[in-house]
Amino acid sequence: MPVDGRVARGDATRRLVLRRAVDVASVDGLEGLSLGRLATELELSKSGVFALFGSKEDLQLATVEAAFEIFRSHVVTPASDVPPGLPRLRAVCENWLDYSEKRVFPGGCFFFNAGAEFDARPGRVHDAVAAASNAFAEFIRETAVEAVELGQVDADAEVLAFELHALGRAANADSVLNGGTHAYALARRAIGARLS
Repeated sequence: MPVDGRVARGDATRRLVLRRAVDVASVDGLEGLSLGRLATELELSKSGVFALFGSKEDLQLATVEAAFEIFRSHVVTPASDVPPGLPRLRAVCENWLDYSEKRVFPGGCFFFNAGAEFDARPGRVHDAVAAASNAFAEFIRETAVEAVELGQVDADAEVLAFELHALGRAANADSVLNGGTHAYALARRAIGARLS
């Protein structure tokens, strides 16, 4: 069945708006998003952008979802293709540091920033950010459990996962605040020592 041209154009416009929205939100926060701003920056009609999202909250929720898909494609999916246990654990840590260091999002790790913005604010956006962050933390934990169960790492898997997560977040925060890549080099050394 042929796709309606309007639907295809609407989907393409939605992807374009969301790609810009994740970049804006990574720097200015999800509260920095507005339908009017995105329409102006992308030279689209405000009514057309409003028709795609309906409200600022809907735009924020769609932005969180789009950011998680981008994050997953850079960090989780490639690691999932690596053998389980220690190789996968190393891969997910390296992918995460690469994703942050290469500034896939101009403001650094989207979820670090969104988490800080919405951590104490209840509501649907908070819940979406928390769900995405928790899904990644759980992937690290499951991967650490596999490595411990396979006898590749001698550690408390939950503590190990927490440490690895903390090191990635610290590298991102320090690099965004202070510039440079030294924090990533330190995180790589710390993770390498912890997983040796």
